[in-house]
Amino acid sequence: MAKKLLFLLTILLLASCGSQKQNSSRSSRPVYRKPTTTVATRKPRTVKPAPRPSETRSSSGSETQTLEATTRVKVTNDMIFAYIDRYKGIAQNNMSQYGVPASITLAQGILESGAGTGPLSAMANNHFGIKCHTGWTGESVRHDDDSEQECFRKYSDPSESYRDHSLFLTGRSRYSALFQLDKDDYRGWAKGLKAAGYATDPKYPDKLIGIIERFGLDKHDAVVLGREYVPSPRQLPVATPSGAIADNSNYYVVSKGDTLYSISKRFNLTVDELRQLNSLPDNAISIGQNLKIK
Repeated sequence: MAKKLLFLLTILLLASCGSQKQNSSRSSRPVYRKPTTTVATRKPRTVKPAPRPSETRSSSGSETQTLEATTRVKVTNDMIFAYIDRYKGIAQNNMSQYGVPASITLAQGILESGAGTGPLSAMANNHFGIKCHTGWTGESVRHDDDSEQECFRKYSDPSESYRDHSLFLTGRSRYSALFQLDKDDYRGWAKGLKAAGYATDPKYPDKLIGIIERFGLDKHDAVVLGREYVPSPRQLPVATPSGAIADNSNYYVVSKGDTLYSISKRFNLTVDELRQLNSLPDNAISIGQNLKIK
């Protein structure tokens, strides 16, 4: 009996040692773990939208216009008015001598030269984008236009450019039909210039007409023709002190605090009559605006 107990104890002891040895061997094995991969991520960039260029401002004098002066330029209304004042006399004299409406000449000069700020007017006194063409023997400059480095006429003074513009139109048969129009028919002239091939831009007539009516250029035709001038409804208000009667006393310049009602009472009109006189769709008016009162 004692032998059996001793035998059982031996077996149990051996079994216990084997189990410890197995656990030891398991704990000593290297444990493989899948390496973790860290991916670097960037925060998405917040792209702010580029601000739109401001085309207009509240003041009519600082309102900007985009003009096609061989290259696109932006000028203010004040710059355009200054250009008109500088060259209106030349345009009127050329109208008297050659028959090209002063309004058309000025409008083309404003558009083609960027009111005198464009590259061709700056480096060549060329205010009308006239190219050299066959037979030109004067000075010239090279400038990219429809093609690279085209030849453009160069003048010593802008007045020469104005004179050459009139000679250019009177000396080419394709423009002869224009001189059969009424001298103050600037709309017919604008459309006729495009039809005769002066410009390839399909909107060229509309641009000229818009400039003429917005800046009242047709009044310079009326001066040459000795006719009474009737302002266009689209004409910009002249630089007259606010709250004053405009030059011809038929217009009132809106000042701060004015309303259609207060103005109508001041001139013994009804609001509806004032709106009809000025083709106003509603009662909105702005400081500096010219309102017809008669």
